[in-house]
Amino acid sequence: MNVLIINLTRFGDLIQTQPVISGYRQRGAKVALACLQNFASASSLLNGVDHVFSFPGADLLSRLDTDWRLAVKRVDEYKAAVFDSFKPDVVINLTPSVSSRLLTRAMTPKASSVAGFSIDDFGFNADTSAWAAYLQLAGGNRAASPFNICDIFRRTAGLNNEGNSLELSHPGPDQLERADVLLSPIKGYDCKGIVALQMGASEDKRRWPVDHFRRVTEMVWQQDGYVPVLLGTKEEQPLGKRFKEGYGFPVVDLMGQTSLQELSAVLLRSKALVTNDTGTMHLAAGLGVPVSAVFLATAQPWDTGPYRPGNICLEPDLPCHPCEFGKQCPTDNACRQSVDPTTVYQTLGAMLNGDSISEHSGARVWLTRLEDDGFMGLESLSGHDQSDRALWIALQRAHYLPFLDGNALEGSTGLAENLTSEKAAELSKTLTSARDMLFLLSRQGMLLLKNPRPQAKAKFLATWQGLQNVLSDTKELNILGSLWMFQTQQCGDDMASLLEMIERYRALVGSLCSEFEQ
Repeated sequence: MNVLIINLTRFGDLIQTQPVISGYRQRGAKVALACLQNFASASSLLNGVDHVFSFPGADLLSRLDTDWRLAVKRVDEYKAAVFDSFKPDVVINLTPSVSSRLLTRAMTPKASSVAGFSIDDFGFNADTSAWAAYLQLAGGNRAASPFNICDIFRRTAGLNNEGNSLELSHPGPDQLERADVLLSPIKGYDCKGIVALQMGASEDKRRWPVDHFRRVTEMVWQQDGYVPVLLGTKEEQPLGKRFKEGYGFPVVDLMGQTSLQELSAVLLRSKALVTNDTGTMHLAAGLGVPVSAVFLATAQPWDTGPYRPGNICLEPDLPCHPCEFGKQCPTDNACRQSVDPTTVYQTLGAMLNGDSISEHSGARVWLTRLEDDGFMGLESLSGHDQSDRALWIALQRAHYLPFLDGNALEGSTGLAENLTSEKAAELSKTLTSARDMLFLLSRQGMLLLKNPRPQAKAKFLATWQGLQNVLSDTKELNILGSLWMFQTQQCGDDMASLLEMIERYRALVGSLCSEFEQ
């Protein structure tokens, strides 16, 4: 079986495709990858890829500006080149953009199957599963997301528990030798080795302060004898310059000096990585390098944390974290200062020496672990496992997993008993209202199916919109509200399919309601 995986996204997301690759290799498939041309070099870090087909996105845009027919011709040429060496039996598209959907349709032979995102014969979105719909919506609804993105990728791709690890390809002797040359300055110091730092991030608000990184490594040097090594791109070099202002300890600055393969080799030479939520974090996790990662603003470890057991994630212990996408911060990004350098330093001791974490003021500290369901989870090292947020995430995992898999829901877990009375009352009220609306919708839908009068249709649509509003107005349930609207809209005018969808949601909401009816 030939499997073509399409992922037209950035470096970190490409690295997180590895579990899908590994899962299909476990099934005995040959795997090819279609990725953007400017990230094709990252494919050498992936393990088990038989072919890489770099997609000329920039060239296509240029041709579209000149003559759209030239772009169509270029896609046909790309398709022919792929099919000459690797005609796919299964095409998996993990990118929900219009361009990626169009490419998926073009790259799928008539007898082949699709998983993930495509378009139908009329140009409308065609998502192949509830997991694909969830993947498309989860990015903008991360306030209480219960699943790691790698697990969502795996399920969207049609895998069960195959591939539930992130094990990247290790650099070869030449890259390791190059890393040793780059790290040669440490030979002049009496040290135990190096600890790597990645101070950059996709946005400034998601970047832990430079002086906090400096304070951590000052403790690492003075108390443990490890030299800090600065990693990052050429554009991030000003962060390195600020780090070295007034420092009083050895440091090796490699920012802007490594290829991806050399970065991988330097990480392998490191005792650990201290980082923000970055592609470098995923790279280190995939190489088995211990990671201590700080998650700020919209970033939170439940969905984008390192996909390997034994790593540590820290996030601000603030009621507003994680913040919503696209909204102005009312506290001037106070979360950036919440996680103390002493706490991060202690996480290194916990990973490397088995030390305990005694100081976690202002931070929630989590240890990544593999759960019994085969998904990646988090264990609290700071006593936050009984917080409303952690309990709600656990409740979502218990109910959303069988719902998205299309399996029967199992009822109450007892977890809601530990929620605060205020949160339990809020969720119970919203869920009960949603359950009542779903019951009404099912009855209105059955009447509409028998007698499609305009008045009955108007009442049905009003109830449908009301349900979406009730779910979306509650932060903990807005992902469910978005999923409800998206999936029911996909049913179009097919009332039989819509009624079936309503019954699925009735079962889910009823199962959640049972948690509060003990």
